[in-house]
Parts: sequence; C-alpha cells; structure tokens
Amino acid sequence: MRLILVLSFSLLLSSSLTSQENVLVFCETDGFVHDSIDAGTQALQQLGREDGFSTTVSRDSRFLVENELNQFDLIIFFQTTGDVLNSEEQMEFQNYMDNGGNFFGIHSAADTEYNWSWYGDLVGAYFDGHPEIQQAEIVVKMPDHITVGHLPRKWERTDEWYNYKDINKGLNVLLTLNEDSYNGGKNGDFHPIAWYQNYMAGGKSVYTGLGHTIESYSEPDFLEHLSRCIKFAMAD
Repeated sequence: MRLILVLSFSLLLSSSLTSQENVLVFCETDGFVHDSIDAGTQALQQLGREDGFSTTVSRDSRFLVENELNQFDLIIFFQTTGDVLNSEEQMEFQNYMDNGGNFFGIHSAADTEYNWSWYGDLVGAYFDGHPEIQQAEIVVKMPDHITVGHLPRKWERTDEWYNYKDINKGLNVLLTLNEDSYNGGKNGDFHPIAWYQNYMAGGKSVYTGLGHTIESYSEPDFLEHLSRCIKFAMAD
C-alpha cells in the first residue's frame, strides 16, 4: 500500500511539473496587413516548442466568443490592426482580463481598437504614425528586468519605429528610443517602445513596439525578448 501511495504521489508531482501553459496568438487585421505575420506566428510557435507552452493561432475574432478563454494563460495580440472586435467579442476579452488573464501586445497591437478606450488603457498607448524603416538606438531602462536583461544597455537595430499618443502615465517602461539616433521620432525625450503594467484583476499587460519586419523573427536578441516577455506575462 505504501509503495502504491509513493508511486501515485510521484506521478502527481511529475504531472504538475510538466503541465503545459496555453497561449492564444490572435492576429486578425482590419486594415494594414503586416508581411511578417506568417514569419512571426511561426516564430511564436517555435518559442512554444522550445519553452514548453502550447500555441493556438487564430485570425478570426469569433474565436473569442466560441471558445473558453480561461483555458489560456496568455493572449497575444500579434500584428492586429483596426477595429477587429465587435461588442460581444470585446466583452469576452475584457471578462478574460477581469478574471485574471494576461495580455501581450506586439507592434501593431497599438494600432488596434481606437474607439475602445478600455483597450487603449490595457495596451498603454496608441500608434501615432512612423517614419521609414531605419536603424535606431534603443535604451534599456530596466536592465535587471527579465524581459530585457539579456540586452546591451544601448541596443542598435533596424525596425519600423512607432510614435505613440495617449501614453499611460503609470507604465513600467522597459525600453525607450533615442530620437537623436534616427529620423522621424515625435515623442521627444520620453519615447517608450516597450513596457508593462499590472492589470487590476491580478494579470499582466506587456507590450513591445518592436517586430515590424520579417527579419525580426530570425533575430536572436529579439526572439529572446519575445520569449522573456511571454514567460514574464504568465509568471505568478
């Protein structure tokens, strides 16, 4: 009997240690469609295989009302654009967050749902135009944070650099742009490009403005940034 109990406990412990987290990658668009969506979803799925979480990819907002969202430890809005959610879908997503869910927005997640102020507050800012793709200097503002701790204090890379409006005052800013290092910045001395917030119901909201280009999704430092953002968003 004692042997059976020990074996049962060992199996239970093994099961708990290998339980897999579930991530929804949502990438519907209503407007501009990024060329990097396919490369990015494939990269996120590969990160899941490497980091031990399962990924479900959907380009249809009906998924939010036709499936139980509480099965997901994290919902990623990846390269979404425009007004993609109707009122029913908005309610389901907000309920998910209000029940302890987690959110990670990548790049044009900030170019989404302009008429829904709750979403704008969740993301932390809205897109306000961009210059041409070019190299810029990124400044790591929280070098000890898991999401950016692998990066050099000043990180030069090429991407499409968003300007932002309606920036929340309480953001925990991870990365900023040095506007003196490129042309077309409009946010001045305070130009956040990645940040996080603690959502009032206990979950997290994480956002990175990086990741416009196809090349981003084969760039080791950027992929590590995504991996770490996902892990942080799902961590207790």
